[in-house]
Amino acid sequence: MTMNEHDTHPTDSVVVDCDRCLVRGPSACGDCVVTFLLGAPPAGIQIDAEEMAALGVLSDAGLTPPLRLVTPVAGPETQAG
Repeated sequence: MTMNEHDTHPTDSVVVDCDRCLVRGPSACGDCVVTFLLGAPPAGIQIDAEEMAALGVLSDAGLTPPLRLVTPVAGPETQAG
């Protein structure tokens, strides 16, 4: 899923908690914008709506990979297999 597929409003922000990402691992992290920009998955970062829009433009242009974050929607903690 690319970032431009998300509905964002000027006051929205996204908390990227790599520890909760269901696809965390070499294949997903190696092709995620967080790793691309920061070098390694951090404990977590917060991206506001303007930053998400900018990252979406860079990703859509092929200049950076998209955000690969996948988190559980609801329910018990789920671990990637």
